[in-house]
Amino acid sequence: MPGPARSRAAHLIHALNSTSVPLSESRAAALAAEHFGLVATATRLSSERDQNFRMEDGSGNCFVLKVSSPAEAPEVTNLQTMALLHVAKTDPELPVPQVFPARNGAVELDLAVDDGPARIMRLLSYLPGLPLHQATASLALCRDLGRRAAQLGRALQNFHHPAACYPLLWDLQHAGQLRPLLDEIEGLSAEDYRFLAGVLDGFASRIAPALPRLRQQLVHNDLNPNNVMVNPADHTRVSGILDFGDMTRTALINDVAIAATYQVGSGDNLLEPVAALVAGYHAIVPLEETELDILFDLIVIRSAMTVVIGGWRAARHPENRGYILRHAPGAWSRLRYLMRVPAERVRVELRRACNMD
Repeated sequence: MPGPARSRAAHLIHALNSTSVPLSESRAAALAAEHFGLVATATRLSSERDQNFRMEDGSGNCFVLKVSSPAEAPEVTNLQTMALLHVAKTDPELPVPQVFPARNGAVELDLAVDDGPARIMRLLSYLPGLPLHQATASLALCRDLGRRAAQLGRALQNFHHPAACYPLLWDLQHAGQLRPLLDEIEGLSAEDYRFLAGVLDGFASRIAPALPRLRQQLVHNDLNPNNVMVNPADHTRVSGILDFGDMTRTALINDVAIAATYQVGSGDNLLEPVAALVAGYHAIVPLEETELDILFDLIVIRSAMTVVIGGWRAARHPENRGYILRHAPGAWSRLRYLMRVPAERVRVELRRACNMD
């Protein structure tokens, strides 16, 4: 019989461990025309679970056709859709995808495509711009990312949905349950195994128990450099926030930590980008001292999760290995680096950034 930790992990990993028969680009174009009245050329986009297609019509207008995985619970897809509609109503200036209704007026279509299992199909606006990781790095950009993340968190503050607490593997509060996955990562040395196990166990014993006492709400939960677009004419401005597929109700500070993880500098510049992002966030949504004091630990565990989940999934989906492991080298480097940094130094700098000396 599997142990409790392995059982909980199995419950969380089901959707990520599932695959579906891919739709061809021509089939996606036909579905868009049939159900949304959109005559356009389809180009496949990379994705972890959904099948996404960039649709361009004859006038150069672009959209995104999203076809969910059959393993994704319909209520979870509905959570994303309703959250986008809520954000559009609450803060229309936020650059998030717009949801377009189908010809029958529905914002989601539950279809059995090509005699396969039922899937949810949606049409969203395509947000142009430069991916964050391709933009010129600056403290001004980090501050604007912090502001945009806070605006989004504020817009979602009073949004509620029955699926908001759906178990999600990428939710930081569940990081301690990833321990069983270490046994399934291919090529993991004994030294790396012990290193990752120590990080996960330390989080489970010291940090996870504190998270339920912090502010909780629905958050984006994946503000990584591929999900943030930057204005090509002004690399200090965020122009789009994409991919709401990892939304969940969790500690609010987790959303800040995820965004900050990918802004960690190196050497003497370790904290400057993170402090700029945190200061930008704090200017819109003031952070509490208890949240700031735990932020560094959350950045560390997010880096560990990227390594663990990425390595585990790459072994099961070699056909998508490049996309899955796109952040792995940086995550390994960042994780080893962060483990050598005095945590108290980080806490002092983050408090200073928020004028909490």
